[in-house]
Amino acid sequence: MSVVTGLAPLPGARDARDPQRAIKRGPSRVPREQVAATQRDRLYDGLVRTVAEQGYANASVSDICRASGVTRPAFYEHFESKQGAFLAAYRHGTDVLFAMLRNAFTQAQAELCAEPGAAGRDEAARLAGWARTTTAVLAVLLDVLSSVPAFATAAIVEIDAVGPAGRRARGDRLRDFEAFFAPAPATPPAADRDELVGSVVAGAYGTLHRHIAEGRIAELPRLLPSLVYFVVAPFAGPGLAARAAAEAAEGLRAGADHQRSVAPCVPAQAGAGEAGVTGA
Repeated sequence: MSVVTGLAPLPGARDARDPQRAIKRGPSRVPREQVAATQRDRLYDGLVRTVAEQGYANASVSDICRASGVTRPAFYEHFESKQGAFLAAYRHGTDVLFAMLRNAFTQAQAELCAEPGAAGRDEAARLAGWARTTTAVLAVLLDVLSSVPAFATAAIVEIDAVGPAGRRARGDRLRDFEAFFAPAPATPPAADRDELVGSVVAGAYGTLHRHIAEGRIAELPRLLPSLVYFVVAPFAGPGLAARAAAEAAEGLRAGADHQRSVAPCVPAQAGAGEAGVTGA
């Protein structure tokens, strides 16, 4: 699986107080817009790490500012409240995550189209192709979340503590998964397709939530075969789903390329100080 370039890091992937992110004092004044953008990025990082460590309910604005190296007045220049800051970080981080998922989806479909005889595939081959695309998307999802534990905890578990606004934001985001089911086979007439897709997404999300809440974030990539089976079976049948899950398991054992696809979301700190500022 190739790497997505040009994406912002996931909130929580970097230490907000890393010295390399501090402003370089000197005769050249840093543009105000750059200062504001970097403060916001540092607040995202500090907020996500603080919430992951302390829980949303226990994390105060002062805690977030301390972790971010940003003053309280600067915090309130960007956000009206802790809730507003959390939701902004959630939307930003899930935007980055979905950009990676869409890239995996698009790339997997392009690879299928480039294979010999793609235009003349029968129904069985098309089903197998959709299962492979689904595997690619799920692999990136699991790898991204496992590679940034603070973001996984904040975005999947602590969003529950934000209240109605958090639930609405989560619901909006979960509906974005529907696009990945567009190429899925037709469902039986008695089964409402939208309800089936929603149930599958909710079930997969529940599995992620349980593992992350239990602190088993490093184990998420191992869920790939099970989730592939769970997602594929309602649309393509248990036989094809079992084969897709077996291929996913074999890929895990062999250390397939998709297992290394998430490196960009934990960026190297080299060069990070070019856009860094202090919170003052």
